[in-house]
Amino acid sequence: MKGRPSAMIVELNPDIAPITTANFQKLVGEGFYDGLTFHRVIDQTLIQGGDPEGTGRGGPGYTIQGEFSLNGISNVLNHERGSISMARSEDYDSAGSQFFICLKKLKDLDREYAVFGSVIAGMETADAIGAVANSGSPNNRPDRRQVMERVFFVEPDDSGATDG
Repeated sequence: MKGRPSAMIVELNPDIAPITTANFQKLVGEGFYDGLTFHRVIDQTLIQGGDPEGTGRGGPGYTIQGEFSLNGISNVLNHERGSISMARSEDYDSAGSQFFICLKKLKDLDREYAVFGSVIAGMETADAIGAVANSGSPNNRPDRRQVMERVFFVEPDDSGATDG
């Protein structure tokens, strides 16, 4: 993911959350996330993005099965600092494109949301987004737009890929 102030590199776990990972890869490959925002910022807790409407209600026009134990699917990944997980409504199978990145351990979310990867570089970018004021808006909308300029794939050994 590339945006201001810099970039984040996320490693996915298709062996643990294959449906979620495949969906995320499909959306990235289509350029779905390019230009979208992190529309929800909870100070030092999490940042959420991936909504084409920017309201917290939008998605890609479909939903996927929630890969977490409360939904009957084994997922051993926990919500640790840097984890990337799918956002959803009360319906367990309502995730589509929205995801969140944990800025700290969020144990209460374990087994209730599908963790499918983690930030392996650029966590300072997530922290910077998470520090943007939201003036107490009911939806935790940041005062300044936090845009994902471009989201793309890099190979694990491609050290220069975040340049653009």
